[in-house]
Amino acid sequence: MSGRDLVVLGTASQAPTRTRNHNGYLLRWDTEGLLFDPGEGTQRQLIHAGVASTRITRVLLTHLHGDHCLGLPGVLQRIALDQPDHEVPIHFPASGSPYVERLCAASIGDYPPVHLDPVDEVGAVVTEQPLRISALPLDHRVPTLGWRVEEPARMHLLPDRLDAAGVHGPAAGRLLEDGSVQIEDRTVTLDEVGELRRGASAAVVMDTAVCDNAVRLAEGVDLLVCEATFLGSETQLARDYGHLTARQAATIAREAGAGRLVLTHISARYPDLDAHLAEAAEVFPDVVVASDLQVVPFPVS
Repeated sequence: MSGRDLVVLGTASQAPTRTRNHNGYLLRWDTEGLLFDPGEGTQRQLIHAGVASTRITRVLLTHLHGDHCLGLPGVLQRIALDQPDHEVPIHFPASGSPYVERLCAASIGDYPPVHLDPVDEVGAVVTEQPLRISALPLDHRVPTLGWRVEEPARMHLLPDRLDAAGVHGPAAGRLLEDGSVQIEDRTVTLDEVGELRRGASAAVVMDTAVCDNAVRLAEGVDLLVCEATFLGSETQLARDYGHLTARQAATIAREAGAGRLVLTHISARYPDLDAHLAEAAEVFPDVVVASDLQVVPFPVS
């Protein structure tokens, strides 16, 4: 199982619409399947998207407002029904523990084995392998975390340097594994023929006003999934409720040096999303306004 993309399961904010489900985002990253903020209806959206529940390897909640978590019980029961061969970690702001515990036992029925991981709201690294997943607090009306996912930097062999050093075929594999290889009477080291390149990265920034941590989370990421609840004409409303406009989300992406920006979590007051795209594109070039069941490719860096 491999491949990297974002499956958009829902794009609405507080209230769903006829065409937009509550939140839900599955980041497929090789063998990992990271489910962010499953709102109501996520189980059914997975079916429409053609994604098996067993593809989910962990769940990450930004906060415990209902539109970001009330789909969790159904998703967990579906995972149990499909009999996964793995435990499902659930990462969430620590103050939300009572709510998460109830969501994980919300009705009579089987639930899969889960590992509850309450995360300190000052931020933390929740895992390093196979991906480094970290959190930082955001500025919302309740404790909220943004998430950053990144793979470790890797050494890449450079063909011209390999040729010059006489490293060919199986010797290149041994060099990567051991750090050096003997070629005739000379030891060739990995540093001589390779370079360290950063790994791919992504960030999920939901339900926040403009804040420094939003930029920190998005710094240099290839893919930024960001809320854009309002347009610039409602900037004061966005500030009052701890949300972003499309322009503000695009500004965060620009300041952070992100690769591709995916706008989502859009208020039901906007039946047409062309204005979100136009507003963001004035600030940031590579922007997608997400639609339900869309699959957004991971940018090639």
